[in-house]
Amino acid sequence: MHILGVDIGGSGIKGSPVDTESGRMLAERFRIPTPEGAKPSDVAGIVAEVARHFEWQGPIGAGFPAVIQGGIARTAANVDASWIGTNAEELFSTATGCPVRVLNDADVAGIAEMRFGAGRDRQGVVFIVTVGTGLGTALFTDGVLVPNTELGHIEMDGQDAEWQASDGARQRESLKWRDWATRFDRYLNKIQALFWPDLFIIGGGVSKRMSKFVDVLTVKTELVPAQLRNRAGIIGAAVAAEALEVQPSTVS
Repeated sequence: MHILGVDIGGSGIKGSPVDTESGRMLAERFRIPTPEGAKPSDVAGIVAEVARHFEWQGPIGAGFPAVIQGGIARTAANVDASWIGTNAEELFSTATGCPVRVLNDADVAGIAEMRFGAGRDRQGVVFIVTVGTGLGTALFTDGVLVPNTELGHIEMDGQDAEWQASDGARQRESLKWRDWATRFDRYLNKIQALFWPDLFIIGGGVSKRMSKFVDVLTVKTELVPAQLRNRAGIIGAAVAAEALEVQPSTVS
């Protein structure tokens, strides 16, 4: 099944058609910078531009940085506050003329890792952390997603953990990798104390740099880098949309 996957992030909106049986991206990903402010109409326009780029006429899956319930955004941590209460699925469907399924961005990245990546065939409790502008989390038990965990917003030092331990924090404060890693380690230990996962999968851009800081981490749970890296959001979004009505697409 071929579905267009779209990954909506704080800095860029990117997409590609995906073969959801193999997890293979069928074209070079197409990326457009996220519009300043990330207001609903502006983001919808970019999603439509991504669809037009691929001349897409079939189902679309999108990962979005918010709690998503029934296609409706319930939070707006790193996008404009007007997203709260917006039906993102209806908005994107109207903009693209295609059926669209929208899930939390970390959840779709987790779906991809569990089906095709580092979590494949893993049972028990798997906790995925995507480390980028913020901290995204996805929680699976025996392969089943517990949606919208948003545990990047637990308290650390009186602030959201992502303000202290995200890659955005590292860049904002010009921290060396090992100095940043002591904060990230505290975050992982908090999660371990709450959920006792059997496996941590670390995704996002920092997964490519784990050799620079992994020896700083003291968390006892098994910890591995994500395998799909910056493809996970696109692939997982496409997989999440598998149940949508199939329409002809232009990609063979």
